[in-house]
Amino acid sequence: MRIKAVLGIWLLAITLAWLAVAAVGPGLQPLVDAEGAAPGWWQLRRHALYLSGLWSIGLMSLALLLALRLPWLERPLGGMDQVYRLHKWAGVGAALTAVAHWGAKESSGWISALWGRAGRPARDAVLPWFAELRGPAKDVGEWAFYLLLALVALTLLTRLLAYQPWRLLHRVMPLLFLALALHTVALMPLAFWALPLGLLTGALLALGSLAALWSLAGRVGRARSHAGRIHAVRVLGDGGPLAPVEVVCALPASWPGHRAGQFAFVRFDRAEGQHPFTIASAPGSLGMSDAGEPLLRLIIKPLGDYTRTLGRRLRPGQPVDIEGPYGRFDGRGRQRRQQVWVAGGVGITPFLALLEARQGGSAPTRAALQPVHMHYCTRDAAADPLLPRLRELCAEARPTVTLTVHGEAQGQRLRPQDLEAIPGPLDIWFCGPQGLGDALRAHADGPHPWRLHRESFAMR
Repeated sequence: MRIKAVLGIWLLAITLAWLAVAAVGPGLQPLVDAEGAAPGWWQLRRHALYLSGLWSIGLMSLALLLALRLPWLERPLGGMDQVYRLHKWAGVGAALTAVAHWGAKESSGWISALWGRAGRPARDAVLPWFAELRGPAKDVGEWAFYLLLALVALTLLTRLLAYQPWRLLHRVMPLLFLALALHTVALMPLAFWALPLGLLTGALLALGSLAALWSLAGRVGRARSHAGRIHAVRVLGDGGPLAPVEVVCALPASWPGHRAGQFAFVRFDRAEGQHPFTIASAPGSLGMSDAGEPLLRLIIKPLGDYTRTLGRRLRPGQPVDIEGPYGRFDGRGRQRRQQVWVAGGVGITPFLALLEARQGGSAPTRAALQPVHMHYCTRDAAADPLLPRLRELCAEARPTVTLTVHGEAQGQRLRPQDLEAIPGPLDIWFCGPQGLGDALRAHADGPHPWRLHRESFAMR
């Protein structure tokens, strides 16, 4: 809902600023007049061309700003995972409105073929410094548009492209924005630079351009990056190719600490780049290394080409770069609502940290927490390497955490209807497979409405 609201407000602000300066003419013109000319169609094309272009460059500016991973955006948007979701949909919206812009441009051909060029508005004046750049700016914009569509398509069709080539291609986005910013400045009508549209467009182009240059310089997240080392590595369970890997990292004194439920962007290999992993330990629960370094735990399930190799590639002493912490998945809610935690597979990791935070602690800290009904969904409860630790943590948690395990191999799949037995309105904290999350979301508007807090790591 927040993402839809932000995108709606963003586009509405651009639209209102455009309406304040757009020359709409003396009333509505007929699409086709008595002489067979089409002044209305030409006017409609002109307005569609400019407004869709402003929408597209505005959404691209928003996407680039969000890609900077600014911590102050987490609170209003609900966490860095939601910041990335908004970044993704702003990029999709920029591509769709760019298609509308291109369609409005190309519509001149069929308008001319049907009714001729009579009634077509004269070419708008532009900023005098860019009068000689009309032709090159049009060409640059057209090629940038084609590349933008291709990159957005590859971003959405993630299964067709491995992470590493996708990451390299995604770094072209800032260059495309700079090309489209030139296209906008060179072709935007001179009248549009008046207040308020001129100020808004100038601010968006400036912010987007600065964000693009910051990204191209490799500065995103640099201030929150910390150079640590691998303290210990352990393959859990049977040690097979699909067994999760526990990685304990030792961090420098510059690490600001984290809250239970947060995640970090972790880079074990500079050539591979960063991946988001949940921090699976509560603050201070692992103590310090012999050198006095704070320790934290990651539990990584081999889900992709890269993570499948970590169990045999990582060794104690290897350097690791950790950026963060990020996220607002704290497992808390309103006092008048029942707290329900639902984890699926490796989605148990933030809950392990939240459970560790309930072990001991001061009385005032425990008083701020609430009892929890927890549901853990796993493929095979008999062979799950994390389940013994989970049961131990739940048994010792204060306030209490009541655990229900759903083993698929044991025929114990969780259905959203099963949660209706819990009385009262629910605060549901979910981390796990997308299918289960979608089922919970679809069931949220029942007789006792749920508030679903959903951690999303689909960041591309």
